[in-house]
Amino acid sequence: MRHAFRTLFIASLVVAGTALAAEFGEKGGPEPVNLAEAASLLRREPYDMELLISYGTSKGGSAGHFALAIRDAASGDDNVWSANFYADREEEHAKDFYNEDLMVRVPKIEYLFGTRSTISEKASFGLDFGEVYKRSVVGIRVYGVPEAERAALNAYFARMNDDFHRRAKNTEYHDGEVKYDYMHLNCAKTIGAAFKYGAGYRTLEVKSPLLLPGRPLAAIAHANIPTEMAMKLLDEFDKRGYRLEAVLYKKYPGSRYIDPHEKEKIAFKDLPNRFPSYISLDFRNDAGDYEDYDNLLAMYLLFNIGKYSVRVDGETQRLAIAAAKEPMPYAEAKALAQRQADADSRGFLRRLAFRPQGNKIDTLTPAAAPGS
Repeated sequence: MRHAFRTLFIASLVVAGTALAAEFGEKGGPEPVNLAEAASLLRREPYDMELLISYGTSKGGSAGHFALAIRDAASGDDNVWSANFYADREEEHAKDFYNEDLMVRVPKIEYLFGTRSTISEKASFGLDFGEVYKRSVVGIRVYGVPEAERAALNAYFARMNDDFHRRAKNTEYHDGEVKYDYMHLNCAKTIGAAFKYGAGYRTLEVKSPLLLPGRPLAAIAHANIPTEMAMKLLDEFDKRGYRLEAVLYKKYPGSRYIDPHEKEKIAFKDLPNRFPSYISLDFRNDAGDYEDYDNLLAMYLLFNIGKYSVRVDGETQRLAIAAAKEPMPYAEAKALAQRQADADSRGFLRRLAFRPQGNKIDTLTPAAAPGS
């Protein structure tokens, strides 16, 4: 009995020591010291929803991730709905990953800046929580959304989870069993479907890719992808008279965390941080080499409606927030971005040195930390 207690005590010390050893920007490590204050500042404006477009972390084709934060009318807090990459019923994912829900619901501050999960010990750092330690995220705030629409979206995501739990098949939003699939029921499709069928956005195009064995490229071409779905939703919001502005949550460049589940042992700080691409020739380019019209249009449009930039300061361990500029009205911002993207895509095609007309969303830069 004494030996068993001693073994358990030593094991607990090892676990505690491991947690204490985690550095800033790592899973289990300290969070920004002004996180609560910064969260309050980020919530002080009365936006109702926020689309969250996460950057990709691969050199090749990188579509990133897509989620939706919905503000609770009573508490004012934001909860993020995010499709669970590991809810695919694969045995290899059942042991080490959280897979109990198709749509994970997590507080936005935890989703962006948390180093510990309130969902599960199996939640994935850099995906389910702590996104900015792995990659940048663009938030698109939406103002003027009726409470009934927000309630309908919440209810539809809950319905998706119910469908997942009971292994439903052939629903209005998906052919086949309801479970995560990178091509057929992914992050972009689940968010799009909630707006189309839950909130009544009947004209929103949500693709239903066909199962094409042996033809992965054809499947990719017909898949829903984050940036494309976001651009479709921005047009839908504008039709409804909702006001839009963008926030850039910049990747923290100092995280030495290595995901133990990944085959390639690469620290988060060394992973590519690639704006999520449309299906285009840019899929073959390294990060930064964007020449396709659709990608340029998306990056320029987001800059044009950009307002805030947020970064994690590793030296002070604080969040730095700044109003980078005043956002342009959506119609004006889109028209300008279209002209800029057209001119710049033609310029890149000529392979001659020129000065691009547009500014990428990445160029929004913060200043000092709040309260510093």
